[in-house]
Amino acid sequence: MAPRRTAQIAIIALLLLGCAFVLAPFFAAILFAGTVCITTWPMYAALHRRLGRRDGLAAISMTVLLTAVLLLPMIGLTASLTDAVAEGVDQAREAIEQSDGKPPAWLKDIPVVGPDVDVYVRRLTRNHEEARKLALQALEPARKFALGAARVVGQGLLQISLVLFIVFFLYRDGERLARMLDTGALRLGGELGERLLELAGNTVKAVMIGIVGTAAAQALVALAGFLVAGVPGALLLAAGIFFLSMVPVGPPLIWGGAAFWLYQQDQSGWAIFMVLWGTLAVSSVDNFLKPMLISRTASLPILLIALGAFGGVLAFGFIGLFLGPTFLALGQALVREWTAIEPQIAAPAAEDEA
Repeated sequence: MAPRRTAQIAIIALLLLGCAFVLAPFFAAILFAGTVCITTWPMYAALHRRLGRRDGLAAISMTVLLTAVLLLPMIGLTASLTDAVAEGVDQAREAIEQSDGKPPAWLKDIPVVGPDVDVYVRRLTRNHEEARKLALQALEPARKFALGAARVVGQGLLQISLVLFIVFFLYRDGERLARMLDTGALRLGGELGERLLELAGNTVKAVMIGIVGTAAAQALVALAGFLVAGVPGALLLAAGIFFLSMVPVGPPLIWGGAAFWLYQQDQSGWAIFMVLWGTLAVSSVDNFLKPMLISRTASLPILLIALGAFGGVLAFGFIGLFLGPTFLALGQALVREWTAIEPQIAAPAAEDEA
């Protein structure tokens, strides 16, 4: 290889490496902004036509709409969650200290399982003082966990703000960027590159529709339960259900807290209703709707959805709830497409050799 060619390759490699280092802190936000744009592009295209095909006006209008849907509920959720954690811990500590160690009277009135549960709890709390000490000791880990969840939501607030900033430019220049991607895929991979790029776009849309659709359905069902039970801040709690629905233990934290509040208000019947509604209604939506939507779109197993959500949060923070499952679905789809295409490519090659 000629020295000039080597120098050119080295300069290009250094330039790409420098760009990667500069963009590394914003990598997750850029990816999520791209995911949001791909998923909502039909809505943007319709708005773009209504506004006389003015790119800037359509982009800012769509960004404002997403801000109202994503950012404003998260602001209220973050503030409320932080206050609720401190208040909930204080109330729980006070209830434990004032408790005589006996289970509540309504426990044995629960149909079918109530008497057995009452007997079991009485056996566990036979030593009242020891049970009280164990309960007080468990409060601190619970408080740290709840504050950690609030911290993740707060970080998500900052990440969503950055995402919305990037989204504006992706909407405004989206058509030009799409042409550049098509050209790059064609030059790098030919027909296969074009097919994989199309597959990537379809998979991103499918997973986002499945995850966001399930989250919206769970939030609506939970909102109905909160309104019926008379829980204050029902809209805000429903927003929390929406954002935490990707995590298996997320929604129970919300409706479980609502049930505890109802019990503290001496509304034991509504507290029982809230627990049953959360278990049988809210969770059942996740159990049947998410597999149906995902299987009809991206065929992503529930295990990969859960691993993608947890791994995405660890890797990218709050927006990893959306990015993690999307990455895994995209990887699975690309592997399936590649293994399906490879024999077709190998067959013509074998015929040419013959």
